[in-house]
Amino acid sequence: MPDTLSSAPRSGLRHTSIEAEPLTCTIGAELHGVNLADAARDEDLFAEIRNLLLRYKVLFLREQDLSRADHVAFASRFGPLEDHPVAGSDPDHPGLVRIYKDLDSPPEHYENALHTDGTWRENPSMGAVLRCVASPPVGGDTIWVDMAEAYRRLPDHVKAQIDGLRARHSIEATFGAVMSEEERHALKARFPDAEHPVVRTHPETGEKILFVNAFATHFVNFHTPGNVRFGQDYAPGASHLLTYLISQAAIPEYQVRWRWSPDSVAVWDNRSTQHYAVQDYWPAVRKMERAGIVGDKPF
Repeated sequence: MPDTLSSAPRSGLRHTSIEAEPLTCTIGAELHGVNLADAARDEDLFAEIRNLLLRYKVLFLREQDLSRADHVAFASRFGPLEDHPVAGSDPDHPGLVRIYKDLDSPPEHYENALHTDGTWRENPSMGAVLRCVASPPVGGDTIWVDMAEAYRRLPDHVKAQIDGLRARHSIEATFGAVMSEEERHALKARFPDAEHPVVRTHPETGEKILFVNAFATHFVNFHTPGNVRFGQDYAPGASHLLTYLISQAAIPEYQVRWRWSPDSVAVWDNRSTQHYAVQDYWPAVRKMERAGIVGDKPF
């Protein structure tokens, strides 16, 4: 049954309720009875959406009459927007990144990796608002993963082993890999590898979150007498552990999958989720626009 939050009309805008329809037992809800353009201008309505986001981690809406200006205005309610050093922003709407895949995008140019946006930053993204401009007739879904649930269901001995561990996250080894050596080094100079806890605490909910993904390259404090008896414990032992932790995001019980249609929108909490853009639609066209929100330093 959908959850309903009653809302009296405010600020001259007329809306009566938000219905939140859970899509899985752990993550994701589709919202009905709300337009994000209204929420961009209505503080109380936005607060209701933010509370639902903390509860469900990713929210979905269809048939949203949302201009680019509305898109940016709504996302900015969460905080300042961030540019992307590789993808860039719409020149008229700073912070709005165009993710367009068309016939000029070769099928071997992959985008399908489970990841949390911007963990190569010292302050990874807080979240994002993604709008579908054009979708394939079939395919092109996106998957989100509840990484709080992934941590909660880890075996106790693994939780004990990773308590206090930290990992490096790199843009050079990911986006930079296809660049020339000079370009790659310049990118790393702008964005040195960031170091984050393997288990972070959500600053608003207090949840513990497994916080390693495709941007994580290695642990920085694993090589201690308690963990390493012989070199084999460190290499490949540490890399096996990191691979195991990253692989938790692939477990279907932690996931929700969304089929896009034009003018549908996803809003997600980047602090507690990973996502994966399913690239099964070439040579069809998929055009998305994303506003990413500046986050805080994980702890």
